[in-house]
Amino acid sequence: MINRILTSIFGSQHERDIKKLTPIVARINELEPSIKPLTDDQLRGKTAEFKTRIDNGEPLDDLLPEAFAVSREAAWRTVHMRPFDVQLMGGMILHRGRIAEMKTGEGKTLVATLPTYLNALEGKGVHVVTVNDYLARRDADWMGRIYRFLGMSVGVIQHDLTDAERKVAYNSDITYGTNNELGFDYLRDNMKFDLQSMVQRPHHFAIVDEVDSILIDEARTPLIISGPSEESVDKYYRIDRIVPKLERGEEIDEGDGKKSTTGDYVVDEKAHQVTLT
Repeated sequence: MINRILTSIFGSQHERDIKKLTPIVARINELEPSIKPLTDDQLRGKTAEFKTRIDNGEPLDDLLPEAFAVSREAAWRTVHMRPFDVQLMGGMILHRGRIAEMKTGEGKTLVATLPTYLNALEGKGVHVVTVNDYLARRDADWMGRIYRFLGMSVGVIQHDLTDAERKVAYNSDITYGTNNELGFDYLRDNMKFDLQSMVQRPHHFAIVDEVDSILIDEARTPLIISGPSEESVDKYYRIDRIVPKLERGEEIDEGDGKKSTTGDYVVDEKAHQVTLT
């Protein structure tokens, strides 16, 4: 009852968020008349201008309206797509490290370009995480046209790359890759013997596509990597000589819930397990 009363007075959390974002959207739209007449070179020059302002201490949040306006105009000139106001709001939500829920076909791929460009201006690298290699390659080629137009480098991580190629991709301003590839590269880097052999640089900002799939469904399968063992393998050879001599047994039901076993081991076909007696 109290929650309903408070919501009726102050509005829901969603409504309050929209109310805070609306003035920023208005500011981005106000900039469009001054951004649209710029030549391609002048628009591209905005990237260098933004980087200089960041180096001089200007916060990203202060740059957001201008950066989003520039990114939106670049999207129109390269891929002929112009983010709507709701997509600008989605970009702001992602920039703040929150989840933006969008239905298929509502342009989430385009939405991600806005915060990706903004955060890449710091020069520390941005990861865009996808669910498969096809989407990583497609989005790097498709949305990459926007970033390249604005003077930024784009890399993509695929399963058949060498370490040298991976290092180049990770040193790009924006790097596309699947959660598995990025995760295994992280694990492999932690097994390297010197810093020069590592392919990734310090992590800065990431946008996760299909977040429910990657952080819930995919997360049920852990990433496991192994290295060469430093222990003696002599035990394996000794056991290998014993195993052929073992006799397979079976469980015998003696009634009253009591069971006994014969032989040296029993096999549970259903569970794919072998148990020594």
